[in-house]
Amino acid sequence: MMTDDKKIYIANGQGFWGDSILGPIRLIREGKLDYLTLDYLAEVTMSIMQKLKARNPNAGYATDFVRMLERILPEAKTKGVKIISSAGGVNAEACLKATGEVIRKLGLTDVKVATVTGDDIFFDIDAILGKNESLKNMDTGEPLSTIRDSITSANAYLGAFPIAQALSQGADIVICGRVTDPSLVLGPMIHEFGWGAEEFDKLAAGTVAGHIVECGAQCTGANYTNWHEIDDFAMIGYPVIEASASGEFTVTKHANTGGKISIETIASQLVYEMGDPENYITPDVIADFTTIQLDNDGENRVKVSGIKGKSATPFLKVSISYLSGYKALGQLTIAGPDAAEKAALCAEIIWKRLEYDGVTFPEENKLVELVGTNVCHAGIAEAPQQPAEVVLRIGVKDSDKAKVDRFGMEIVPLVTSGPPGVTGFAGGRPKATEIVSYWPALIPKSFIQPKIVVETF
Repeated sequence: MMTDDKKIYIANGQGFWGDSILGPIRLIREGKLDYLTLDYLAEVTMSIMQKLKARNPNAGYATDFVRMLERILPEAKTKGVKIISSAGGVNAEACLKATGEVIRKLGLTDVKVATVTGDDIFFDIDAILGKNESLKNMDTGEPLSTIRDSITSANAYLGAFPIAQALSQGADIVICGRVTDPSLVLGPMIHEFGWGAEEFDKLAAGTVAGHIVECGAQCTGANYTNWHEIDDFAMIGYPVIEASASGEFTVTKHANTGGKISIETIASQLVYEMGDPENYITPDVIADFTTIQLDNDGENRVKVSGIKGKSATPFLKVSISYLSGYKALGQLTIAGPDAAEKAALCAEIIWKRLEYDGVTFPEENKLVELVGTNVCHAGIAEAPQQPAEVVLRIGVKDSDKAKVDRFGMEIVPLVTSGPPGVTGFAGGRPKATEIVSYWPALIPKSFIQPKIVVETF
């Protein structure tokens, strides 16, 4: 039976597909935990997964998740740690199958694995458009029909209640498709504390907790301005939420790990990808970030309280990816006296040689950067007077793939037909690759029906 002083411990060990596998491994080993969440998805990731699935019906999910399970699942089961992940991508069923194979390989029994799907509307687009839903671009107002034939993926962001439902059905592992990042943390709070859909302040608190830890070690000192204050980056601790039924929670990390939990490190993460601070919109609630109170709660502990929320909108956000041309990017290292001047000349040479061969690009479709001359902070920091070496990054984009490929042929010749000091060409001739663009839209919640399936292995 739940009591008011009950606490649960939720940690996030992955901030994206490709994050360090040591995050979840160490979180399981190094301290107390009830739930381990793993966030694998970004907008472009969905398109990549959809392309992988088109080539192989058994692909389309985060394969790192399955490899990681093989290393942590025995200890997680022994300690009673439940695992919640968005590794399902666009093929949660294939991820479930691969997870089952790992469970059998490890000789484990009675492991319940749930999938949460219903987010993928890629094959429903025409039916949705046929119901007078234009899925217009939230930024430009254009209807989706203008790029219909170029769509590569389309996923609605699901919320936390389907995750809570999967847990209530006894799931030890929950594999989701596209859910909002904070939902991975809010879901177990709803399940453990019995929060209802109208308890907006509590839902907002769980959302803020999820937002704080969604990028893993970013809130324990990584990507922190005062990086010199952070000890032991190599073994940086990953964040743990110590949550209570009231909605108040403390952000901490396992003892004897690197990194730092402070008001400053937590506040830095709070403003990351925040948008309107008074209206942080999720499928389940709108959180008001201006009400958040941060207080020191001991060494490497920050208490978070006072969070207010209000009712969610009747819509879900849809992340749509589509192809919008081709790009190519190459680079050369130029060293010695007058390195920056010689690098600028190299770019000029490339454009003139292409023009001679009848290949031109609009200025807005060309990129020239001299890395080493403060291009990352243009207008803020002064460029060094005479850098001893620079890297020329040069690229183009265009709807004509052949033109983009032709551009890629003119970079390496500068090694023998450009100014002295041109070297450091690596990676082969840059070739045209598809540009995947982002189309944000809204869809009424009535169009999306989450589906929860639980299987026992």
